[in-house]
Amino acid sequence: MKIAVLKETAEGERRVAATPETVRKFTALGGELAVERGAGEAASISDGDYEAAGARLGSRADALAGAEAVLAVQGPEAETLAGAAPGALVVAMLDPFRRRDRVDGYAAAGLEALAMEFMPRITRAQSMDVLSSQANLAGYKAVLDAAGEYGRALPMMMTAAGTIAAARVFVMGVGVAGLQAIATARRLGAIVSATDVRAATREQIESLGAKAVFVEEVKGIEGEGAGGYATEMSDEYKAAQAELVSRHIAKQDIVITTALIPGRPAPRLVSDAQLATMRPGSVVVDLAVEQGGNVEGAVSGAVVERHGVRIVGHRNVPSRLAADASALYARNLYNFLSAFWDAEAKRPVLPDEDEIARGVRLTRGGQVVNERLLG
Repeated sequence: MKIAVLKETAEGERRVAATPETVRKFTALGGELAVERGAGEAASISDGDYEAAGARLGSRADALAGAEAVLAVQGPEAETLAGAAPGALVVAMLDPFRRRDRVDGYAAAGLEALAMEFMPRITRAQSMDVLSSQANLAGYKAVLDAAGEYGRALPMMMTAAGTIAAARVFVMGVGVAGLQAIATARRLGAIVSATDVRAATREQIESLGAKAVFVEEVKGIEGEGAGGYATEMSDEYKAAQAELVSRHIAKQDIVITTALIPGRPAPRLVSDAQLATMRPGSVVVDLAVEQGGNVEGAVSGAVVERHGVRIVGHRNVPSRLAADASALYARNLYNFLSAFWDAEAKRPVLPDEDEIARGVRLTRGGQVVNERLLG
């Protein structure tokens, strides 16, 4: 099976879908890896590194010619995949809800599109979960970005000239990114608190040494949807949460928001009025800015200031740690495809009845087949 690895073309995308490590592993399975020249440069991987691992280097057209699988980070447009074999697999993060036009393009081109962000959150698929691997790095980087914008130190420092108080960091949304943000801020010496709509996260917050801040007066609302994701909350809960956050946020130096609901715009967590209560020089990092943002006034791809508060809205945060993000993402792809690898056919075979295959498959046989896109 010929597997093409493409150079990313999206603005600011520095990651790559395969590393020399996964090239060697795919080759050991019987795959033939064709890598577009320069694919790994932004992630500190040279063409020579790929060649040493057993890949063939060439132009994009060379890599795609007869390829039965195409690996990418962000989904390439269907028209840019000319030359791939009929029915070729396209394995990438395909943004199916926001880019339905691209999904339709894969179907029209007869390609089998596999969306890695639709990976079911089940035990068997943990090593294939690209959202978790990339969010983990995003949570870490969010704290570093906040520290870079914050004009003070994070840990408490006792000096002969006096004591510097520790920064107070508030993390809103305690998924993978939020948990890593808590852990990183704690390692840097900040006083950390966190909140989430899912009651089950209280124990996780406290296990990392942070203070859990939860709505207590609204009963019977757990906030957890399918697959462990947060779900939309009632108006009663939203009002109670807004009041709680307003009281808490005014005392914070750094706020990091990470809340996302699959298939919907990011929920609004911080209003302009709440920003106005924060001290001048405070920092807010919005990790959901590309999906509409958790913070009123956040601008995708920019750092802006409102009421003396700096709002950080970097796009594609995992790509800002391209080498590590690529290594983890490439392993996710290898773990996924190798789990379905047929030794005799020397290619992955994804059975219709398999939960993972059904979850990630978007198109096949010229049709859109994923239930989440047809419902």
